[in-house]
Amino acid sequence: MDLNNAQKRYLRGLTHDINPVVMVASNGLTENVMTEIEQALERHELIKVKLRGDREQRTAWAAGISEATGATPVHQIGQVASFYRRNPKKPVIELPRR
Repeated sequence: MDLNNAQKRYLRGLTHDINPVVMVASNGLTENVMTEIEQALERHELIKVKLRGDREQRTAWAAGISEATGATPVHQIGQVASFYRRNPKKPVIELPRR
């Protein structure tokens, strides 16, 4: 899903009040971690993921999460990345119009 700048800004504002729901560490993007991310996206639409690694590894993990889940990266700062994927059956977040 392509988000415009206003929508990304809105979602970034919402991420301030949420905590990371999944942590990716030395084992990387295991099947269990990806399952947790999928379930969190289904339930919440907007999630934070804690990425514990060096900069290149964090960037690779964020890209992998986005590609594997179809989630849009909202932003990444330090060891925390945020992702959004709309739930087609039961939308939780109402985005501003384009």
